[in-house]
Amino acid sequence: MSSYENVSYVMEQTRGYLTSEDARSFGIDNKTLQRMASSGKIERIAHGLYINSDVFPDPFFVAQYRCPKGVFSHETALYLHDLSDRNPLRLMMTIPSGWNSKLLSDKNMVFFYSEPERMNLGISEIETPSGVIVIAYDIERTLCDCLRSIEKLDRDLVITAIKRYVRKNICDNAKLLEYATVFKIRDVVYRYLEVLS
Repeated sequence: MSSYENVSYVMEQTRGYLTSEDARSFGIDNKTLQRMASSGKIERIAHGLYINSDVFPDPFFVAQYRCPKGVFSHETALYLHDLSDRNPLRLMMTIPSGWNSKLLSDKNMVFFYSEPERMNLGISEIETPSGVIVIAYDIERTLCDCLRSIEKLDRDLVITAIKRYVRKNICDNAKLLEYATVFKIRDVVYRYLEVLS
């Protein structure tokens, strides 16, 4: 199998994406990737990330690749959990307090900070509309984050999401109130649940 065929085979297994790191593990060197990108067979969409030329880049996957410590949260997580119909204009991620990313200056991104001991609370894997798996907070953590930051978000979008959560019969009120206790917003969450149920 030629290097080009090897790249094509690997990309078929990974939904059209290939990182430089993964390429090395399959015995593919960077020069091969650079030649294929120059000839238009693949496209370089971020440092160390390539995509098959017939695949449209998934913005969620690319953002997470570029900010590996980030977790999709707030309005973006609402969209990924199908609690919002609005395709996010700017992707929202939570990153550990004190962590820096080149993406902080990206106008298409909004970042929130979390204390390290709470950063992993509610992390889950979720499929994007294009079928790629990314990391986002689960629904209950997302709702708590949205209520904590409601002044910085679209209030109507958040309230609509809570209504959908209640109506879809996907409520895990015990988990929601457990998270709300951790974030010291139990009374706020309880009030919204009472009003919108």
